[in-house]
Amino acid sequence: MQLTESYMLPCLNKKLFGFECMGCGIQRAMVLLIHGDFIAAFKMYPAIYTLIPLLFFISVNLFYKFKLLHKIINYLAIASILIIIISFIAKLIY
Repeated sequence: MQLTESYMLPCLNKKLFGFECMGCGIQRAMVLLIHGDFIAAFKMYPAIYTLIPLLFFISVNLFYKFKLLHKIINYLAIASILIIIISFIAKLIY
């Protein structure tokens, strides 16, 4: 077990109810991204590639106010939510 994996938080939903929540896999996907395994990170948690820019633009928006940033944030938030829901349903089915 690697050092980064030993500090991961367990999913309480999975422990209590036996199935993964909509956020399961995000920590492992971040570790995979840090290690440079981009395809495995996408397979683990597909919304990781919309959540990272979303967090970046939200943090930029805290310091600089641009009209375009609000549209970008809205589109990224909608895309992230849709990807999370679709991948969650796909995990339940398959």
